[in-house]
Amino acid sequence: MAVVAPRILLVRHGQTEWSRTGRHTGRTDVPLTGEGRRTALLLGERLAAAPWNGLPDAEVRTSPLLRAAATAELAGFGRAKEWDTLVEWDYGRYEGLTPAQLQELRPGFHIWRDGAPGGETLAEVAERADEVIGWARSAPRDVLVFAHGHFLRVLGARWLGFDPSFAAALRLDPASLSVLGWAYGAPALERWNDTAHLE
Repeated sequence: MAVVAPRILLVRHGQTEWSRTGRHTGRTDVPLTGEGRRTALLLGERLAAAPWNGLPDAEVRTSPLLRAAATAELAGFGRAKEWDTLVEWDYGRYEGLTPAQLQELRPGFHIWRDGAPGGETLAEVAERADEVIGWARSAPRDVLVFAHGHFLRVLGARWLGFDPSFAAALRLDPASLSVLGWAYGAPALERWNDTAHLE
């Protein structure tokens, strides 16, 4: 009998006021907007239906930050265990700033190249992502995580074996579903930034 390798199912939290306006939201505990709550419920409806069927056997973890934990709860995964490793990138002095404000402050600035002064380096975020991958690959079943845009993008890059800066090419929308799986025995993207449940 073939052994099925575990996958990681990723959910980016629903919309917040800061995500709606493009502000870098790291450790600030911003709640979901009404729209964010609505899309979390829609995601839950999708995961409750075939082929997911509520993922009864999946191990579920969430970032402890309110926007991720509330998304997990609203989507029907109140059993999710909080895990600090899943928190968003610590943006340090750039917390709360928009890309436009950062360009005024530092023309040519690119978060994936220049990092976050006073916060985490990209390498430190990648180290946390690698911890999640190690946990997932040692699990006897699929795992489901609720977390944050930039962190999950780094997780996707590292799953594929790429430098964490490759995450710049992996766009991820609020309340999206992604699946990191396998193809021909190698890590692969099975699904990325899937928002069909919102359309």
